[in-house]
Amino acid sequence: MTSQNTPDFVSRHIGPAQDEVDTMLKTIGYSSVSELIDRAIPGTIRMSDALDVVVAPSEAAVLAELRDKAGRNQVLTSMIGLGYYGTHTPGVIKRNILENPAWYTAYTPYQPEISQGRLEALLNFQTVVADLTGLQTSSASLLDEGTAVAEAMSLMHRSTRAKDDSVLLVDAQVLPQSIAVTQTRADAVGIELVVADLRSISTADELRAAAGERPVFGVVVQYPNANGEIVDWSALASATHEAGGLVTAAADLLALTLLKSPGEWGADIAVGTSQRFGVPMGFGGPHAGYMCVREGLERNLPGRLVGVSVDADGAPAFRLALQTREQHIRREKATSNICTAQVLLAVMASMYAVYHGPAGLRRIASEVHGKAVGLAAVLRAGGADLVADSFFDTLTVSVEGRADSVVEAALDRGINIWRVDADHVSVSVDETTTDEELAGVAAAFGVNAPVPADGEPTFAASLVRESEYLGHPVFNSHHSETQMLRYLRSLSDRDYALDRGMIPLGSCTMKLNATTEMESVTWPEFANLHPFAPAEQTVGIRELVGELEQWLCAITGYDAVSLQPNAGSQGEFAGLLAIHAYHESNGDSHRNVCLIPASAHGTNAASAAMAGLKVVVVKTAPTGEIDMDDLKLKLKQHGENLAAIMVTYPSTHGVYEDTITELCDLVHEAGGQVYVDGANLNALVGMAQPGKFGGDVSHLNLHKTFCIPHGGGGPGVGPVGVRAHLAPFLPNHPLSAHAGPETGVGPISAAPFGSASILPISWAYVRLMGGEGLTEATEAAVVNANYIAKRLDEHFPVLYTGEGGLVAHECILDLRGLTKDSGVTVDDVAKRLIDFGFHAPTMSFPVAGTLMVEPTESESLEEIDRFCDAMIAIRAEIQEVIDGKVPAQDSVLRHAPHTARSLVGDWDHPYSREDAVYPAGLDPLRKYWAPVRRVDGAYGDRNLICSCPSPEAYED
Repeated sequence: MTSQNTPDFVSRHIGPAQDEVDTMLKTIGYSSVSELIDRAIPGTIRMSDALDVVVAPSEAAVLAELRDKAGRNQVLTSMIGLGYYGTHTPGVIKRNILENPAWYTAYTPYQPEISQGRLEALLNFQTVVADLTGLQTSSASLLDEGTAVAEAMSLMHRSTRAKDDSVLLVDAQVLPQSIAVTQTRADAVGIELVVADLRSISTADELRAAAGERPVFGVVVQYPNANGEIVDWSALASATHEAGGLVTAAADLLALTLLKSPGEWGADIAVGTSQRFGVPMGFGGPHAGYMCVREGLERNLPGRLVGVSVDADGAPAFRLALQTREQHIRREKATSNICTAQVLLAVMASMYAVYHGPAGLRRIASEVHGKAVGLAAVLRAGGADLVADSFFDTLTVSVEGRADSVVEAALDRGINIWRVDADHVSVSVDETTTDEELAGVAAAFGVNAPVPADGEPTFAASLVRESEYLGHPVFNSHHSETQMLRYLRSLSDRDYALDRGMIPLGSCTMKLNATTEMESVTWPEFANLHPFAPAEQTVGIRELVGELEQWLCAITGYDAVSLQPNAGSQGEFAGLLAIHAYHESNGDSHRNVCLIPASAHGTNAASAAMAGLKVVVVKTAPTGEIDMDDLKLKLKQHGENLAAIMVTYPSTHGVYEDTITELCDLVHEAGGQVYVDGANLNALVGMAQPGKFGGDVSHLNLHKTFCIPHGGGGPGVGPVGVRAHLAPFLPNHPLSAHAGPETGVGPISAAPFGSASILPISWAYVRLMGGEGLTEATEAAVVNANYIAKRLDEHFPVLYTGEGGLVAHECILDLRGLTKDSGVTVDDVAKRLIDFGFHAPTMSFPVAGTLMVEPTESESLEEIDRFCDAMIAIRAEIQEVIDGKVPAQDSVLRHAPHTARSLVGDWDHPYSREDAVYPAGLDPLRKYWAPVRRVDGAYGDRNLICSCPSPEAYED
């Protein structure tokens, strides 16, 4: 398949060699790839010209280009703060998590039996957050601090059943980017956000007065605040509760090792970021945000929640808890549109806490505080006025018109500090700040070099932390590098990731994350940039961002792209906001209906609701396509108020629908916009362009089609591409003029360019593949999927096909008939695949009782055949149940997966130990041993434990 014109990298990325392609084509029944593609993809949407993206000559050349761009960044000492701090990533964590494919190529832990390592690490993260914030239940991470504040707003509004005239009060010293992101979210759903100085409020009457005599459903404060001040918010919390509202504290986790926890002074919710726990600033991300709530609010938490359950043998086992909250079930009634987390970064932060332990974290915090105290002393001695006497790590200094000159003087010494306004600057210290840098800052103010203090808290005794934290043995056992190395290895051994074998998840595109693509992520020129650093210091990374945007425009046919959204769900939200703003600019604010097919991704409906749109569902035809008759009916019913339709193409059913152009024309004729969900772009690149065949806007999943690894459930990037008429309404950012149009809808993410530090991964992928290589990748994905569909169809019927019985890049295997005849479920098949050494396909989406399979272009024929052979062997096991040779409830399928421990006890099953763990066709040398038996999900939801259980719990 690989052309002579493409470099070696293309053949290394694409799994099947030409002879393997020929073998697959013969099975499918086609003589060439082009013949297959011409039959599968409707000619009406095909590109007329080849994809024009210039390919790099080699991997070495791409690394040299990245080195050149990195060299155009200036990495100065950052003392800007505002939620982003220098931090030391312990080498053992950097090498064994961030740079380890066993961690970064794993998928979201929907299959708990093969995700126990990641789930334990996430439970550690939840424990860190819960202990430090003094609240009961933490989620397994959110996207960043700004969006976490916005999510808290939604949680408070929903939990209090707020009235239409209720307002959100936000303290003026909440981080500016958090206020802006929350304002964007509030505007979309008609929530009024009032920013005011809340420090002196102590009664419910004063609270209502600050809100203009309207009810207050929630309050948000920063702890410590943006000026660095530590405020005692207990009186405000009491007043808010008296008024019937809830309180959210955006809190610094490191500061909380010294400060009284938000839960102790009355906060109901705590949010923030774990970035300074060993995760580089990375020009803004990715970082694991967090949210923790008091008892009674846990079932409203957005995103992921890890809990402790038991397996089939009664042993403790971890799993994702309360998944009925998720978007695919609740859709427009979902608590949030977030369908992922920042798992890789949460794992890093949790291991930072494990490695240092409570004493180590307190020592780091004390040293940071001591540096700030020492600097404050010399500033005061030099006659400077500090805005706050009570602080942790940030000093805001009054300089009376000299802000620019002080900032420039610090810059001359290689240090960035923050210009608050013409009369004030702020300085933040962190664990990386040296004595020489403190002396440089002091010199910029014209005072003597400071001597760091002993680190004992200098703030009010009533706010000094007295409660213990991180007492669990895991935080007190792994402090040597040897211990930490072995702990990390023990966890990764319990997981299944792409470094072990294929992860054939439909709609999730688990493809190769090449080492060359990953290499620059940890380079300091990218990793150590503050997102608000002066523009002249970030030339290289912004040039890379601009080039990637241009390439994505060329690939999709759109006119403009924003890379700010840091997840696909956020890209959806941004795209729908652009549509809404466009209609408003035309005087069509009444257009608020969003049509969504019944088969759509669950985040579509949730995103539409968040954007203030009314969801109307369009039926699915028996063939799996959108029911065009029902679409026409809905257009007739809602045409005057139509804002948009959201469609996934190829469809969620894995088929290239030939009605897509007609659909786009009908919606445009009705005055609506067409949102093409880019989740399945891996079947389009180089073949068809959504921006050319009728789409007005799409989000793209860089963690799917463009090789950013899933990281166990995050990081992701979900840029949004639009046609020219929507470009003025892309996201922007109050702290960066370069991040979007002045007329934009506001920020979607906390950082101007979202998760910028992982954009070099996608940049490298596109540059290494070039237009021809990207096109060949799409062809290979379609060939692989059709080969699987053909091989398995006689064993598991393929539910939906298009022209000529072909699928796109994924296929749906229908098990419903087999389940009816045998009682064997998709769960049984998924768990039995673990015994064969495979991650399961996507279960029961978009159709209950089915498996959706996507092999991607990266898998070889050998691996694809290994999967097909496993599925055929499982089909034979199902037949034994159908034939009455073994009951379903005591079959090898129902008891899967089988652990090594299960072999050594009593054995009363009607199948052998060998059949259990070495099923037909399995190479014993490739055996993956599940660490636990099948996990009991219902038990875990009834007995919700979301932090590290005590050793006694395991004993019980």
